[in-house]
Amino acid sequence: MTTRADSISSLLQLAHTLGKDDLRMSILGEGNVSIRVSDETFLVKTSGANLGSLSETGIAECRFDKLLPMIDSKGMDDAQIDQALFDARVSLDAKKPSVESLFHAWLLGLPGVQCVGHVHAIAVNQILCSPRAKEFARNRIFPDEIVCCGCESVFVPYTDPGLALAQVIRQKTLKFVARTKRDPRIILLENHGVIAVGSSPDGVLASLLMVEKSAQIFVGSAALGGPNFLTAKQVQRIAGRPDEHYRQSVLKL
Repeated sequence: MTTRADSISSLLQLAHTLGKDDLRMSILGEGNVSIRVSDETFLVKTSGANLGSLSETGIAECRFDKLLPMIDSKGMDDAQIDQALFDARVSLDAKKPSVESLFHAWLLGLPGVQCVGHVHAIAVNQILCSPRAKEFARNRIFPDEIVCCGCESVFVPYTDPGLALAQVIRQKTLKFVARTKRDPRIILLENHGVIAVGSSPDGVLASLLMVEKSAQIFVGSAALGGPNFLTAKQVQRIAGRPDEHYRQSVLKL
């Protein structure tokens, strides 16, 4: 049985890996991570904390029932949202949860999702800040991208971070699931960054590393007249192979 201490330890390990300088995924206070503790609460990075140097004091435990109803709200101003984030804390000693705790709370309710990671990876953002962002979300270039990132990614047009972004992520993710009949692994935020969801921190890390590799290949192949995308039939073949399903279980996706 996973304890709260285990969850904190694994979340810190994920944060420290994502915050490494050589990965070029997050600097300063960029990005955030979260993990489910129970049906009632989850742990999330606090506002302004640095992933690479994150400590337990930079993590807040929040109540789902305090945040999820906000996603249905209309007309909340910034001050009201800030207060609601403070009110969601289990401990009054905890620092202010990230404003993106709202989308973390919702995504942690998706089937099989126990962990969420969000970064501003450089290669991914090169594409997300370009006219080819939707093309990158819809297509796949090589088999391991399908294994770790799914057959395609959810694409979210640029939206103001915070409550509005959480609302649009919910809308676009539900439409994605209805259209593809698949749960997402990667959510791409136009002019912003990337989110990975998974059953474990290891799975989230694998997806984020692979989407960044995919972005680097996309950018490089574009300079040579590509990319040369896999066909829909090829993508479905990889997605349905038993050996690839086994690899996904090993990677804890």
